[in-house]
Amino acid sequence: MDIISLTQATLEKKRETLLWLLASATFIIFFQAYMIAPLIPNLAEIFNVSQQFIGILIPAYLIPYAVSTLFFGLLADRFRPTSIIRISLLAFIILSLLTATAANVNQLIVWRFLTGMGSSGVIPISVALTGRLFSFEERGRPLGLLFGAMAGGAATGSTIGVAIEPILGWRLLFVGLAILAAIVLILLSYVINRISLPAPMSRGLTLNKIVNGYYQLLAQRRGLRTYFYVFCNGIFHAGVFTWLGLYFKDNYGLNEWQIGLALMGYGLPGFLFGPLIGKAADKYGRKLLLPGGILISALSVGLLAFHLPIIFTCLMVTTLSLGYDLSQPLLAGIVTDFGKNEPGQAMGLNVFMLFMGFGIGSLLFGALLPYGWAVSLLTFTCFQLAIAIIGFQVFKSETNKA
Repeated sequence: MDIISLTQATLEKKRETLLWLLASATFIIFFQAYMIAPLIPNLAEIFNVSQQFIGILIPAYLIPYAVSTLFFGLLADRFRPTSIIRISLLAFIILSLLTATAANVNQLIVWRFLTGMGSSGVIPISVALTGRLFSFEERGRPLGLLFGAMAGGAATGSTIGVAIEPILGWRLLFVGLAILAAIVLILLSYVINRISLPAPMSRGLTLNKIVNGYYQLLAQRRGLRTYFYVFCNGIFHAGVFTWLGLYFKDNYGLNEWQIGLALMGYGLPGFLFGPLIGKAADKYGRKLLLPGGILISALSVGLLAFHLPIIFTCLMVTTLSLGYDLSQPLLAGIVTDFGKNEPGQAMGLNVFMLFMGFGIGSLLFGALLPYGWAVSLLTFTCFQLAIAIIGFQVFKSETNKA
């Protein structure tokens, strides 16, 4: 009995180590993704282009990221998911180094496009793998950790990134992140070689199986409504966050360093409380937490439209992030449950919906900006408020034993 207990404890420790390394890789990727938005005003000056043009960097990364997740998700169900994660992380490292060599804005956009394609296998496959390593009843905490890493990467990327850019320059930011990712890749390879992981769920890869897999995911009512909310939530959050740096510059006259401080609260709730939010979902279910998070996001952005004192505005940025942390990880938890037979494909479709929402949201908000900040923010608020109200009915069956 003692030997069995010792073996179980060793496996648990290795599983936790793997989880933290996956969270570290997730943190680095989100750091890089979110450090771009606050740098838009500065990059526009460096490359002598308009801010709206340089804003293309956001969807140029997010949309190919979204499309590529479908491809990586399919591969993860047919091959070892950890192999896909390592290949994708290696692509992130190489392409980050190449991004630092960009001589003009067109090259920068191309490298960001390719980075979105290459790096998109890390996060969705990590989430899918977590769904196979942990039962649904205990899945909230590890998913909370992964999404907390995303939130932490977003928070520090949008603050520390923009703060140290004047010192190091934007090129060295990409080089430094590539080095950190390389260290994580080495450690990840070491751990993977010493732990027994679940075998691939299936081997065959035919067009009929692919189409049937997506049909099975979307044909069930639970799947369709969950993916719809993932997409809508992505539109809202990326649409607003992409332009928050410009919002603070236009409305409060902040410079890059001050913008970083103003955005410091974004991502902190998930970074600090992600696992706790996950545990709450495990214990109490998602029927109130999930739509409640969407509602909090809507109200936070609505208040941004009224040009309140900056301290209060910064608080709203934090509650906006809290709303994301109360909704998106919980949606991912639902996906890992109804998509457990094809976890890679299910999570690939989840991230596809999320990042397509991210890309489209940033474009839509940018298109509204000529009409003013109040119109842009209140339009997005009404959209999010509507899906929040409907969400209390849609997710009423999502208890802790969903």
